[in-house]
Amino acid sequence: MTTMTFADLGLTSLTPDDVAAVPAEVVSRIKSARNVLTVCHENPEADAFGSALAVALAVEELGGRATPVCADPVPPIYSFMPQIDRFRQDPDPEIDYDLIVVGDCGDLARVGPVLPRNAELFARVPIINIDHHISNPGFGSVDWIDATAAATCEMDTLLTAALGLPMTAAGGHIAANLIAGVVIDTANFQHPNVTSRTLRVAAELVAAGAPLAATARVLYRTKPNRQLLLFGLALGRMEHELDGRLVWTTITDEDFASSGTSAEDTEGLSDLLSQSAEGALVVLFRENGARTKISVRTRDGGLDATTLTMAFGGGGHARAAGATVDQPIDKAVPLVLDEARRMFDTDGG
Repeated sequence: MTTMTFADLGLTSLTPDDVAAVPAEVVSRIKSARNVLTVCHENPEADAFGSALAVALAVEELGGRATPVCADPVPPIYSFMPQIDRFRQDPDPEIDYDLIVVGDCGDLARVGPVLPRNAELFARVPIINIDHHISNPGFGSVDWIDATAAATCEMDTLLTAALGLPMTAAGGHIAANLIAGVVIDTANFQHPNVTSRTLRVAAELVAAGAPLAATARVLYRTKPNRQLLLFGLALGRMEHELDGRLVWTTITDEDFASSGTSAEDTEGLSDLLSQSAEGALVVLFRENGARTKISVRTRDGGLDATTLTMAFGGGGHARAAGATVDQPIDKAVPLVLDEARRMFDTDGG
């Protein structure tokens, strides 16, 4: 990309090297596609939603058609994201898709039940895999995996520029969705995954009118009373050992029932637990019927969270990772804690 093109796009913070990180084949395939399916993972958050929406809007700005899809309904907390109501739970059967863009999925199975329901489509149509999870095995026809990116929306900001679109495109809705993904995956720029490029991306989005302050307020400083009750139940039974370095707590189906909450209300609880001054490895166990979901957090420069989650078929990042354990919560807790203790032993205590 030339300096003139940067000037035409109104870019003030991103550099040519930033945008050059976008693989040329990703750009060419998206530009040539006419009917694009943009898919995010199940149990989504703002980076997943923002990525799928931003790419869909970019495709439409380029003259194509796009359908954003998520296996799960949109949680009410994300109603502030522009055009979030466009999400379908399956592709449009009337559209002959020629490209699928899967974003923020550590592996293809993470798109959830939309995959088996549409197995023929996913097998036939080329897939672009855009992701920032280091555990991503590369499942696409074209893979763009950047573990140095704080969020998939950070990558999609670079993609927007590489496609020759200004950050103000789509009435500013692209930028608004992208900033939501960056905010959620950096804990409002507090996680150690924030780099100078992350800040340049954020600066570019804010310059385009993305509502950074309002987005951060909704995601991190606005919680319904029921969610606070749920957090209180979890914090009230928090346990720790190894001089406080191993910290964990549980959330049960009964907790959801008694507080009037659901799984989406656990958003932010793992990050709250990770504020433990002594905790080097924090695990949140969430009952999910006969299975158990775990969310793991570790300190910068310390244990690798993916070491624990990959032992149970999960993945993620060194500082934040997750997995689903095929055991009920009463059996999953001791299994995971035993593996966590081994990590401390291997690390030298």
